[in-house]
Amino acid sequence: MTIRVLFVCLGNICRSPMAEGVFRHLVEQAGLADQIEVDSAGTSDWHVGEPAHEGTRYVLEKHGIAYDGRSRQVTRQDFYDFDYLVAMDSSNLVALRQMRPLDAHAKLALFLEFADEINMRDVPDPYYSGRFEHVYGLVEQGAQALLGYIREHEEL
Repeated sequence: MTIRVLFVCLGNICRSPMAEGVFRHLVEQAGLADQIEVDSAGTSDWHVGEPAHEGTRYVLEKHGIAYDGRSRQVTRQDFYDFDYLVAMDSSNLVALRQMRPLDAHAKLALFLEFADEINMRDVPDPYYSGRFEHVYGLVEQGAQALLGYIREHEEL
């Protein structure tokens, strides 16, 4: 059985691709790449087809994480294809709840809810602030916590 995880932010060029890259890296390090698939998407169509923001690519590369994905928008099918749709902030979680088909099985969650040691719930968008390294730190902690949660709850 494969567990599929989709990280979601607004434009799919900063936070969600960073989470995708970091989480995939952790999954590979844990030897679970054959059991956990990872992707990312945005609730908007503003950047469809574009590479991740240069700040995201830079910080991932700096930390030894390869990433070459392209932005895409969340689709109705994602709610059926993925087990977890993980929003990077509460506004995108609201958007996902509004988009979710009634019969979809995907679990919707806020990314930082898995990281009890972090006293914030929304990953700030570095698009305007440029604080990509700060966001990376939050994403790394959140990704480790999410992986621990999935390993425990999915018995991996």
